Amino acid sequence: MNRKFLSVLSVFALVLASAASALAMTPEEEEDAAWKKEPAYGKAVRIGYNGGLCLGTFGIAQMKGFYEAEGLKTEITRYQGGSSAQGDAIGTGKIDVTGDHIATLLIPAVNGVRMKFTSGIHTGCKSLCVLNDGPIKSTKDLVGKTISVPDGIGASDQNITMRLLSRDGIDPVKDVKYKVVDSGASVLALQSGEIQAALLSDQFIQQFLDDGTLRVVRTITHDPDFKDECCCIHAVNLDFYENNPITVKKLNRAHEKAKEWIMANREEAVRVLQENNWASGERDLVQKIFNTFNYALTDAATEDTLVKVIDDYKSYGLLDKSAPTKEILDKVWDPVLQGK
Repeated sequence: MNRKFLSVLSVFALVLASAASALAMTPEEEEDAAWKKEPAYGKAVRIGYNGGLCLGTFGIAQMKGFYEAEGLKTEITRYQGGSSAQGDAIGTGKIDVTGDHIATLLIPAVNGVRMKFTSGIHTGCKSLCVLNDGPIKSTKDLVGKTISVPDGIGASDQNITMRLLSRDGIDPVKDVKYKVVDSGASVLALQSGEIQAALLSDQFIQQFLDDGTLRVVRTITHDPDFKDECCCIHAVNLDFYENNPITVKKLNRAHEKAKEWIMANREEAVRVLQENNWASGERDLVQKIFNTFNYALTDAATEDTLVKVIDDYKSYGLLDKSAPTKEILDKVWDPVLQGK
């Protein structure tokens, strides 16, 4: 009888000790214990990067040790072939995380490409341009005209252009025509009359603004109704997101630290990115463009942008008009660090 009693007491003591140990764990220890159970634990996180200045958070997080500080190993893949290559890679699980324009990723994400947005990156970085000495003075003059969208019909340049036009009361579906002309050929196309406007990156157009060839008629970088919106966004493969919640939080923390560091160290950030082949171009020009990117975006600001873009795309027929905006938002967006 005594032996049975002692045995029960021993088991009870072990249970109490185990419970006490669990209760004594700090939040950090609890997170670490949960992290070690994830499939991604101990493996390299595969990051897809297109080589553009816009995705500087990846380069800074890597080079300044913010990934390492979160205990993350990384494998960086630089993708050629533009945004479509990154979108395909993130959707099929060839990479775990990437970044790109909301205008590039939103429609594929809504339509079933397997990704989840977890944080905004920055504001900026494209403008609608015309010949400086040409007849087009404002977007109103573009009715009936042809606009170049270099990355393709239905891609981000057209989607951005549609939003710029609609804000000025122009029907972006019926009132203008779109044509694909490569950025490098756009100035000649404007001068020949093949097109009357082009949606171009701020880095590309700067030299043509400086020499008086081009003029900006609308921009998401500086115009008051767009300048505070999130332009580019971090996206995680949906299966990776669902199976590795702690790893995803760690990625987001590293990216947020990178954004904070960039805001406090603009010039050093450009130097680090260029010296490590994370960005290219003439240093002063790159610095000038980089300084226009606001990396201090909150989750609330990013969510507000997503809601506006979703509503706009619904009005253009790019997304199902009958689908509730909140339902679409919840499908593509989870600010994993919010309130944590």
